[in-house]
Amino acid sequence: MKTLTKILEEITSKAIARAFHNRCDVADIAPCMMENMGHYQCNSALKLAKELQQNPFDVAQNIIGALEESDMFSKVEAAKAGFINFTFSNQFLSEQLNGMFCDKFLAVEVAKDHPKTIVEFSSPNIAKELHVGHLRSTIIGDCLARLFEFLQHDVLRLNHIGDWGTQFGMLIAYLKDYENDVLSGKKKADLVKLTHWYKAAKKLFDEDEEFKKRAQHEVVKLQSHEKTAINAWQMICDISRVAFEEIYDLLHVEIEERGESFYNPYFEVMIKELEDKRLITVSDGAKCIFMEGFKNREGGPLPLMVQKSDGGFNYDTTDLAGFRHRCLDEKATRIIIVTDAGQALHFQLVYKAAVLAGYLNPKIVRFDHVPFGLVLGASGKKFKTRSGETEKLVDLLKEAINLAKSILKERMKDINEEEIDKLAEILGIDAVKYADLSCHRTKDYVFSYDRMLKFEGNTAAFLLYSYVRILSIKRNIAGDVDKIILENKINVNHPSEVALGVHLRKFPEVIEMLSRDLLPNRLADYLYGLAEKFNCFFRDCQVRKSKDEGSRLVLCELTAKVLKQGLNILGLETVDRM
Repeated sequence: MKTLTKILEEITSKAIARAFHNRCDVADIAPCMMENMGHYQCNSALKLAKELQQNPFDVAQNIIGALEESDMFSKVEAAKAGFINFTFSNQFLSEQLNGMFCDKFLAVEVAKDHPKTIVEFSSPNIAKELHVGHLRSTIIGDCLARLFEFLQHDVLRLNHIGDWGTQFGMLIAYLKDYENDVLSGKKKADLVKLTHWYKAAKKLFDEDEEFKKRAQHEVVKLQSHEKTAINAWQMICDISRVAFEEIYDLLHVEIEERGESFYNPYFEVMIKELEDKRLITVSDGAKCIFMEGFKNREGGPLPLMVQKSDGGFNYDTTDLAGFRHRCLDEKATRIIIVTDAGQALHFQLVYKAAVLAGYLNPKIVRFDHVPFGLVLGASGKKFKTRSGETEKLVDLLKEAINLAKSILKERMKDINEEEIDKLAEILGIDAVKYADLSCHRTKDYVFSYDRMLKFEGNTAAFLLYSYVRILSIKRNIAGDVDKIILENKINVNHPSEVALGVHLRKFPEVIEMLSRDLLPNRLADYLYGLAEKFNCFFRDCQVRKSKDEGSRLVLCELTAKVLKQGLNILGLETVDRM
């Protein structure tokens, strides 16, 4: 099904062509800013009036006069400023909603050829605990992966973990010196201990020249795939993986690990390709790619260094090799990388180099770097624990679940411990996710358990409660609810039914917009608006035992479908009661 915007664009563009000598303008259509003026508006008359040096109101009237007769509208009128306001007829809107209800994808246009979309997100470093800074990358990336899965893309969810490089030399050298029983398998370790040892190793690396040399030698052995070094590296990775999976399981995030080490075999071939294409310049012994338009702070040229002067490789090398593999081997048509905003310049460099090298053809492959802001504490500074340490993500999530459990116990006295635990985990995790995703991702936001767990306002709890309310309506209907829904169609008449129906029909437009700008808050805002409009409908329109029971029950069911699908794309689970 076409979106309402697309339908209006087509008929209004034809009217403009008829009214103004076959002009090829695409009509500028948008939802009405003021709902009492209409459902959608056309803004084209203002631009045309300026070009034609005519009165905008007169231009708008000419466009209206050139519209084909249709039963789509109950009213089409021009405002004095030149806006054309369209109000859909109840019959047309009802037909649209019934078509949407019968569509598996809720009137959203999905891909038929299953294009390959790669979403890289989360990307923690081995031997370090996931902290609150990883929260945004993980849940934003999961949301975008879910979006494109819904749109029927072939989605690869990549966890580009930091599992290679100098930090492993430091850690292996430290374990050999101080915790050799761990390397031999006599002593068990977890990620908390590993993180502590990593910090100690980093301090030694910075202060002890002899330790630094040993650590660098361990890196060489690791790069040479020396057996003991590889075994130690594998053990460290395995310990980290267990802790990472605990968090991914809590967040209900599926992701495929493909760390920096995966791309090592491609480095030498890639460097040779770059040299053959004369893209490499040797600067102070390092192999670099210099590209026009990139300057450092001093105003000098800023290179992408693909091989260090000592022959080693770095993030630039790994990420360029990642682009090469995704384009040439995996045939991606869209690559999305979710990281903090601080890495924006890095990915601009890597992307430009991938294009120059011929790995990425912009006409075939779309690349999006998806940056995000910081998570702040109540003080407005970077979110930390009371002791000043960076907040561990697992602790943050478990605290949200515990607080949700306390709230639910107060609200639901007749619930057993097993059910409250299940509901608390869903509400707690949903609350954390939604509080993040409902904010504009490029902005910093203040983390607040109190605000995110409220049952009023733009929160996960409010949306879940609205969904549960629909289920409650269905439970109170006498007879076979599924049969009633199957045998009836939506027929909107009451103003609150119409307002809800128009908002429901905008779902495909929101999904289309989200697929373009990758801003999850657009979907969150839409779902909040949907919940509000449903609650107005619930207040104004009786469902059970009304003369419109069948129609209104189908409208409720469509609302539940859209709410559930929207929440699923955001990565939120629904519940049956609250």
